[in-house]
Amino acid sequence: MFETSDGKIRMKEDCIFCKIADKEADATVVYEDPHTLAFLDIHPLNPGHTLVIPKKHYVNMLEMPSEEAGRVFASVSKVMKGVQKASGADGISVGQSNGRAASQEVFHMHVHIIPRFNHEMMSGFPNRKKTHREELDEIGKKIRTAIDTSKHI
Repeated sequence: MFETSDGKIRMKEDCIFCKIADKEADATVVYEDPHTLAFLDIHPLNPGHTLVIPKKHYVNMLEMPSEEAGRVFASVSKVMKGVQKASGADGISVGQSNGRAASQEVFHMHVHIIPRFNHEMMSGFPNRKKTHREELDEIGKKIRTAIDTSKHI
């Protein structure tokens, strides 16, 4: 158990992202290092929509030590290059929310990497899409390959 900055008690055991980090829940993982994990969003805004999380549980970035946040964003930098290459996106949106008022839905700090396309520019964010495991695995493989080849650039 731990107490959040708003005084609420939360259980790490109830956190789906902790379960994914601990390999107790299924996800299409595209990147992992000793401190972070990146996996595909199961309700993507666009194919390739990826989440990067710290493996250690923090409710949001407000509760993280700066060095931990830095590790997450170092991974975001690597993963976003792979997402852009694999998805053929014209651009990438990076988003991170802290607290319910900021539209945070899962209370484990995470960063969204969202492929964006020129035809979306006037319509804001696209609607979330339904997807299937096969689609996630296919784009996940492309992203992993793109991340691996980006390491040598």
